[in-house]
Amino acid sequence: MIGWVVPPPRKPEKTKKEFLEEREKKVRLLLNEGFLRSERIKNAMLKVPREEFIPTMYRDYAYVEVPLPLPGSDSTISCPHSYPLFYEALELKEKERFLEIGTGSGYGAALAREIVGEKGKVTTVEIDAATYKFASKNLRRLGYEDIIVVHADGSFGYNQGAPYDRICVTAACPSIPKPLIAQLGQPGKLVAPLGYCHSQDLILLERNRNGSVRRRSIEKVLYVLLRGRHGWQVKDRQKHPKESDPFESMISVEYVIR
Repeated sequence: MIGWVVPPPRKPEKTKKEFLEEREKKVRLLLNEGFLRSERIKNAMLKVPREEFIPTMYRDYAYVEVPLPLPGSDSTISCPHSYPLFYEALELKEKERFLEIGTGSGYGAALAREIVGEKGKVTTVEIDAATYKFASKNLRRLGYEDIIVVHADGSFGYNQGAPYDRICVTAACPSIPKPLIAQLGQPGKLVAPLGYCHSQDLILLERNRNGSVRRRSIEKVLYVLLRGRHGWQVKDRQKHPKESDPFESMISVEYVIR
């Protein structure tokens, strides 16, 4: 059975200086590996302290390439490389209106806010109440009070802020939800994982000024399943009895943190 290998919870020991060094090292690595290209996204990743968005007992693993559990049902913070993977594909930039489906820890929304700047707008929607509270607290504590954080079924998007220049879905969908496509601007870009459990493709959907839409696959990925009306339903899971959600079987192992 394929599943994420997650480090065991432990009391945090690292200092702010050590986290800063790890953050800078991670950014250099992502640049070298080609995940990170734009200056604004690079600067955002250098500025936003990922460790501040992670539960205390997993804090020391902030820059390890593995998703970490969050409060809520099957909620996780994605691997560090996932954020530039999504945002570079979207070509997210200053002044844009950005919608995130699946707030998680709030880290992705904070990065997006740094990228779009004061003249842009970030809206993020989270379906899980415990995860929503965790993210909201993190964002307020770190001063991101102008980010709109919504507790709702994200598969419907957030029509009050539409249209959006960029939309990011952080959970695997059976298909791209029609409400999200409807809320995408002209032009606009949307990125979302499509597929079930261990067979997912990261899809970039682009809408031109004339309203025509095209899509392409970026690469294979592994994300939790999208919940909500336009997400995966119980009947869908019953069609795939041999495929379990990889995040339901997280394996805890010892990690050497350097």
